Amino acid sequence: MKDIEIKGMVSAHCIIALSIVMATIVPAVLLDDFSVYGTHLVWLYICTAGVAAVNIAVYTLLGVSPPAKKNTLSHKVAKVSKSCLYFMFSCLLFHGIVVLYGAPLLESASETFSFAVLLSTFTTLRCLCILGPNVQAWIRVFSRNGAMSIWDTSLQITTASSVTGAWLGAFPIPLDWERPWQVWPISCTLGATLGFVAGLFIAPLWIHWHRKQLTYKSK
Repeated sequence: MKDIEIKGMVSAHCIIALSIVMATIVPAVLLDDFSVYGTHLVWLYICTAGVAAVNIAVYTLLGVSPPAKKNTLSHKVAKVSKSCLYFMFSCLLFHGIVVLYGAPLLESASETFSFAVLLSTFTTLRCLCILGPNVQAWIRVFSRNGAMSIWDTSLQITTASSVTGAWLGAFPIPLDWERPWQVWPISCTLGATLGFVAGLFIAPLWIHWHRKQLTYKSK
């Protein structure tokens, strides 16, 4: 494992984390009465779009995803279509899981789906950017000792931290504190976002710390 690979990951993760910061600061300057609490859905949409765009751009430029077997236009269109289908299915799946965990079924349905889209952006979209629409590769990466590169390991860490952050963010909601950030799904989206950002910085540090123990082999 070369230091340049880890440095490349640090740069990529810093750019992605910066997109979240910019999604919070820039609208606050340009839009009247904008705030993470007061206009939470607006912030959520901007953050989701910004992170998605930066992820796609960064990983496309880095060439992290596996090379295509065919370089024809029809193959590229099919790959993009398949990726969009997987992403939409992920949003619906997260929406269903969140409802099963206690989110309102009909009331605040748009907020719940928006949260599912954000969580899919932090998890599924990164899988699509790094692994492509290959379910077998996804299963391999998230199985025990299935990582074949530092990017696979980063996927494991950022996905786990995003989901964990969202789960922890749900704990304050039922408490009788009457705080504005307890309104669904503010605390969960903030928890997922903080968990995602934490994962972005933890991943390269963990890989660097354990690089002597990490041996990636082709399978």
